[in-house]
Amino acid sequence: MTAERIVQQMVENDQREALTDGDRAAAFQQLAFEGLSVTAIARRTGTKQKEVKTALAVVENQVAASAIQEHQLTLDQAVVLIEFDGDDEIRNDLIQVATTDPAQFAHAAQRARDDKARAKTKADAEADLAGRGYLILDANPGYYDTEYTRISELLTADDQRVTVEHIENLDGRAAFVRVYADGDATISYFLRDARAAGFHTYGGTPSKSGPMTDEEKAQRRILIANNKAWASAEIVRREWLATLLSRKALPKDAAVVIAKGLTVHRQAISTATREGNELAHQLLGLEPSGYFENDKLVALLEQTPAKAQHVALAVVLGACESVTSKQTWRYPSPTDKDYFTQLAAWGYNLSDVEQIATVGEAVQTAEEAGAVSSDPGVSD
Repeated sequence: MTAERIVQQMVENDQREALTDGDRAAAFQQLAFEGLSVTAIARRTGTKQKEVKTALAVVENQVAASAIQEHQLTLDQAVVLIEFDGDDEIRNDLIQVATTDPAQFAHAAQRARDDKARAKTKADAEADLAGRGYLILDANPGYYDTEYTRISELLTADDQRVTVEHIENLDGRAAFVRVYADGDATISYFLRDARAAGFHTYGGTPSKSGPMTDEEKAQRRILIANNKAWASAEIVRREWLATLLSRKALPKDAAVVIAKGLTVHRQAISTATREGNELAHQLLGLEPSGYFENDKLVALLEQTPAKAQHVALAVVLGACESVTSKQTWRYPSPTDKDYFTQLAAWGYNLSDVEQIATVGEAVQTAEEAGAVSSDPGVSD
């Protein structure tokens, strides 16, 4: 079948019944077999080059090619599966989300990326420690652990704090690695027989109220999971905002949102403006202005006056975005509630943890209810 015939068949089939992304990808592959370049395929089929490249990447990957046909995934969904080659569990989870709750796919994919990155950070840190002779602990020993002592609780014979350098060559040294929601790794160091090494415990160690109950641990796990989910959602949300602001036409009620931002949410606007509107710059694809530089938002306005509303909306959205954090789902403010409700009205698919912020009520955790954790092995 010639390239001309393949293109003609695509047009005819699309007119009878809209082609699926899987059908288009298969057709692009046939055109590539006929010797057409990505540029030529894009030109002949009236498709963007980026979409053609994505389609060819999908059909060249066995799992992605099978999923786009069998489960009717979109190209954007199928290409994500390639990122997780070799991890069938994650790919199956993503396919499940794509077929049952596609609005949440971007969030699920970003959480999977972040979990993968955190796992690599943890593995790299553990490999380095193991190479230095440390026993890698699977769990963080609590204050009541009788086998290992945290070096932050130890003093040398002359009452100096024990450091990593003190235990670097001692038998019984161990470490526990944890990676926080922001992707940073923290290492806790332990020693199995501190007394034999000539160390003693620090007399100023805080009193311990007792280990966490099962209920407290469960609530703590929810806290950690939601904090991680929030970090992932932030990436998806800001990409969505940048796409929104890149469109030629803004939402019809953009002027209302701008006016509301300048009045009802003026405190957030004031703070962001005082700090240089960094997020507004980023959302518009601009490098934030340096302290001694002319404001790049002003420069954009002068160069393209028609972008005035885009700049104003970016300032408002950037300001509202800048006051969010992983605390937002626990303590949503009226500004947070209005902000996330508005994004949802514009078509942004809120993740589960972001939906909590639209309720506008503080979420009480175990610690705030009076159950203070004494287990340092669990962190957010």
